[in-house]
Amino acid sequence: MQHSSGLMSASSLKVKTGYDKAWIRDNIYESLALEHSQNNEDKLKLIKAYRALLDIFLKHENKIDWMIKQPFPKEKHRYIHARFNPSTLEEFWEDWGNKQNDAVGAFLFKIADLEEKGLGIIKNENDKRIIQKLVWYLEAIEYWHDKDNGMWEENEEVHASSVGACVAGLIKIKKNKLANVNPDLISLGIKTLKELLPRESETKEVDLALLSLIYPYEIVTEEQRNAILKNVEEKLLKQKGVLRYIGDQYYNHELGEPEWTMGLPWLAIIYKKLGNENKYLKFMKMTYAAFNDNDELPELYFRNTDKHNENTPLGWSQSLFVVAERIKS
Repeated sequence: MQHSSGLMSASSLKVKTGYDKAWIRDNIYESLALEHSQNNEDKLKLIKAYRALLDIFLKHENKIDWMIKQPFPKEKHRYIHARFNPSTLEEFWEDWGNKQNDAVGAFLFKIADLEEKGLGIIKNENDKRIIQKLVWYLEAIEYWHDKDNGMWEENEEVHASSVGACVAGLIKIKKNKLANVNPDLISLGIKTLKELLPRESETKEVDLALLSLIYPYEIVTEEQRNAILKNVEEKLLKQKGVLRYIGDQYYNHELGEPEWTMGLPWLAIIYKKLGNENKYLKFMKMTYAAFNDNDELPELYFRNTDKHNENTPLGWSQSLFVVAERIKS
């Protein structure tokens, strides 16, 4: 799924659904598999992917500057877009839920994490400059109470998963001294999380996106973590996957909300890291059962069926499966 630019499509290059495009967030989650590989070629692919993401931000630096210098009014077309042409790095102009603050937070978190691990992705002063501007961008949009479209690109409200991604990114950037971060910028986000969690938002009590606050961000307390896991497993877990949230209308047929395969290896990773081997094996077994006849993890299965949609394989799901196979507690 990786293009010559280094960016990865969300799904197969052959799909007609638009999933041949490159999402910032998907590239970060898809790259997790490369990070957990011992193959030197995969490490080079990982570095190439992150340098391509840096190139996206540099290409659209004027837009980032505009938001920093004049944040209001915060019209949605002024936000950093979520999807890009994987060959030209150009934004897609169609109306979309482009206010996705978690994608910026996720990028800051992982690039700092990979620098900490010695991968040497940041190559020059241009890269350092744009990382600093992304920090200022989060300050300009006031991410801690900014109503964004969230991980699922839907209705605008304050999402705990978005705020948490930004908090995690800012903490990691500050820790590794990759940019100047005002401590208040972090404390404001933590305050919002305390008020929201374990809810995802005003309208969603429980949401698959909240798992990101446990892995990879590790930004929640033990109490918050346990509440999130309990809610997800009791209210969203199904046989072939995990519902994104109750009432999800995407691919919602007469049988109800679809079952997203990514949730199964995601839960397996979390329980492996927690040292709960029984739960880890349970969710790995469920993940294996969710593979289709082509040995792929599709995006989702229609509720209570063995029929999946056309977005297969989903890079995000495949990547989390690889991580779940290789991760140590």
